[in-house]
Amino acid sequence: MATQQSIATHREGAEIYHGDEICKSKSIELLELVHLPRGLLPLNDLEEVGYNRETGFVWLKQKKRTDHTFKKIGRLVSYAPEVTAFVEERRMKKISGVKSKEILIWISLSDMYIDDPASGKITFKTPAGLSRSFPTSAFELEEEAEQKK
Repeated sequence: MATQQSIATHREGAEIYHGDEICKSKSIELLELVHLPRGLLPLNDLEEVGYNRETGFVWLKQKKRTDHTFKKIGRLVSYAPEVTAFVEERRMKKISGVKSKEILIWISLSDMYIDDPASGKITFKTPAGLSRSFPTSAFELEEEAEQKK
């Protein structure tokens, strides 16, 4: 599996965490660190989260696939048991393990980024180069979204 190999090449020098509670906390911290919405990775039963600051490589391992509906935009997103990406300021690129359902088909996502923070928009891109933008507020943590009501 290509992602297993990718993880193995980036493990050295990486911060690695085990256990659902610390992994959820660290995945939210990571999103905050790169200035992306805190609810972008709503994963369950996390077993391992790793971040290599030198290369920007991140991986998240969960027990099984998670499907999540972002209610504000009516989008179903599927997260594979292993999600990997390279992160930098306001961007995740070369993503593996994340798909969005568009009508009847699943579309892989390769990039997500915020070009202009003032716009309040985040853009998602496919490997084919197609992209779509949504309000960043649609990707807040659900608890935070509830508090704002």
